[in-house]
Amino acid sequence: MSYSLRFLPEVADDVVAGARWYEERSPGLGADFARMIYARCEEVCREPLACATFAGRYRRALLRRFPYSVYYVVEGDAIVVVGTFHCARRPATISAAVQDRADGRLSPE
Repeated sequence: MSYSLRFLPEVADDVVAGARWYEERSPGLGADFARMIYARCEEVCREPLACATFAGRYRRALLRRFPYSVYYVVEGDAIVVVGTFHCARRPATISAAVQDRADGRLSPE
């Protein structure tokens, strides 16, 4: 099955904030971070059920080089990326943010 990839609008803010932080530490690292996020999303499209579940219907795809995860949900033939968060954040905080962002925008389970 082929999956399409969608992003909630807040994901762009997540990526820009992370990239800016890394870019301030080392020129070029912010661009690497952004590329890794989007590359991981493409990998998720190939095998969306390979990643662990998180907070019920959501899934979490870890990045390899950076301590971040991509949070998404599978809706029919679409992968909807809900957010990207640093792994040091409390799971309860991430869960609340993911659910708040998705509330009313995703189809019911």
